[in-house]
Amino acid sequence: MRIDKLLANMGYGTRKEVKTLLKGGNVRVNGQAEKSPKTHVDPDEDSVTVMGEEVEYREFIYLMMNKPGDLISATEDAHETTVIDILQPEDHVFDPFPVGRLDKDTEGLLLITNDGQLAHKLTSPKKKVGKTYYAIIDGKVTEEDVVKFSNGVTLDDGYHTKPGELTILKSGEESEIELTITEGKFHQVKRMFESVNKSVIYLKRIKMGVLELDPELELGEYRELTDEEIEYLLSTTGTDE
Repeated sequence: MRIDKLLANMGYGTRKEVKTLLKGGNVRVNGQAEKSPKTHVDPDEDSVTVMGEEVEYREFIYLMMNKPGDLISATEDAHETTVIDILQPEDHVFDPFPVGRLDKDTEGLLLITNDGQLAHKLTSPKKKVGKTYYAIIDGKVTEEDVVKFSNGVTLDDGYHTKPGELTILKSGEESEIELTITEGKFHQVKRMFESVNKSVIYLKRIKMGVLELDPELELGEYRELTDEEIEYLLSTTGTDE
């Protein structure tokens, strides 16, 4: 990897700013001053320092966000604030993106990363990766609904969903439920309940694959995944059908 690209990726400035840093003799590779931006280095083998500070190269970043209901799941938007807009500058430099999407008014667990392979595993229809939601429903959710969801329901456009695991937490005029699905059609949870003549009042994703929303995260807060969470997520992201 070119040294100017490495330093830019690690937040030491734009390519132009990094070139100025190099020309000033502020960068050393294996103890030797390096001034050429074209020099190639191996982040795993070479020691790179900037003004005496060791550069710890990272290729990927993994963030867990408790998404609030006023942000859109996108990298950029001309009119709306995105989940990427609220990241700190040191996280922006990795060019991360949200894995899948949550509707603007849906809260909860959102994984943000620049690991495209993992994102594909988590969102591919060929992978049986469960996404679990907590919801408040306008209407009484019954065991009959549980059976219907377990067999898949037909949405308003004629699409028949894959089976969903519906758990009733509280049944009444306003019911509380948890629902696990393995696909992500547009407004799917809301449309599944519409198919049984009920509507979603509040929706929050609480789990994605093996990753559970950290209860310590307030709305709009995020944190990096732990090494254990990353390892577990990478090793258990579903299997092909």
